[in-house]
Amino acid sequence: MSYSFTLDDVAFLRSRHGEKALEMVSALALTPASMLADITEARSRYAPHDAALIETVRCRRRAAGKLRESGDMLFTDDALQQATASAVSAHRAAEIAARFDGAVVHDVTCSIGAELRELVRVSGIRGVIGSDIDRVRLAMARHNVPGATLLVADALTPTSTADVLLADPARRSDAGRVFRLDQLTPPLLELLTTYAGRVLIVKCAPGLDHQLLRNRHGFDGEVQLTSLDGGVREACLWSGPGIEPGRRATVLRTRPDGSVSTFEITDREDDDVPAGEPGEWIVDPDGAVVRAGLVRHYAHRFGLWQLDPQIAYLTGDSVPEGARGFRVIEQTGTSEKVLRKTLAAHDAGSLEILVRGLDVDPDYLRKKLKTKGSRPLSLVLTRLGRKGVAFICEPGVRF
Repeated sequence: MSYSFTLDDVAFLRSRHGEKALEMVSALALTPASMLADITEARSRYAPHDAALIETVRCRRRAAGKLRESGDMLFTDDALQQATASAVSAHRAAEIAARFDGAVVHDVTCSIGAELRELVRVSGIRGVIGSDIDRVRLAMARHNVPGATLLVADALTPTSTADVLLADPARRSDAGRVFRLDQLTPPLLELLTTYAGRVLIVKCAPGLDHQLLRNRHGFDGEVQLTSLDGGVREACLWSGPGIEPGRRATVLRTRPDGSVSTFEITDREDDDVPAGEPGEWIVDPDGAVVRAGLVRHYAHRFGLWQLDPQIAYLTGDSVPEGARGFRVIEQTGTSEKVLRKTLAAHDAGSLEILVRGLDVDPDYLRKKLKTKGSRPLSLVLTRLGRKGVAFICEPGVRF
């Protein structure tokens, strides 16, 4: 169980003595092998704040790959887990500034202020407000984002006249991760009702059933699915004046120099694509495109076609930039006997298995196939109509 910070802990960590203590604890290895000795060392010098110091240093280390310039931030473990990656937050902040130039933005569930840090960096945003009911997290936010106006407030009680509202309902409870809309904190539908008629942006889990939200609950805004470096990070709901209904996929990729490229596609684009025989490549669209229901739109833009109208794999004679492609070697059946024989004929060794549309456990199948060759390959299993098919492919590559 992670450490539970107090206001006294935060005050100590923000003090000059606390800063010096953090420098010392940051020099400790804090590995499983050294932890007992490191705890003893920290306790001998800094009790009763030793646990807060160790937890802060460990959180900062975990944050390094997620949040930029996080080396001086204060966190709780739960807050860090839910914090949005800086690349995603920065993209959203820039979009808010572009769509609502000169806006005041209020994050009504600001937590430790990770999103606020990106909002205050953008010149097109006139003011940034953060509020939360957790006083400890808010105290951390005061340290993390000195340029924001912060206050204690319930997200379901409007406390500002800000032009844009932002919310990130907690998706965890004491019992673990929650999935129902009414189990979020605060509940999603109550947020939408509370701020009806105002511009509201709500960050949700990427598995959100946005079609159900529209059909059953009448959501009439835009659903944005965002991925970063191949992993789908969130479903973001945009609603209120000036927001048109629709679906959008935003694909962010980190370049070698640390900058971030952006690709977007929406349901306003043409989706007229055929299904047909496999081309030279099988293309696995980014997860944001798949979850946003924009596979056909993506295919149309890049001259691809579907293997089957109900399956998200695409095919074509080229692979779009940023996408992952698998060059087809052979098409075969899906029985273990046939696969084992075909893979052996291709000297298959290490094997990546991708599955869509079939009830197949890739890990279990890999053990059963027992490939012993020297050639790395990919195996794509899917369904064409009612028939399962397998494609033996070269290893996947990203273009």
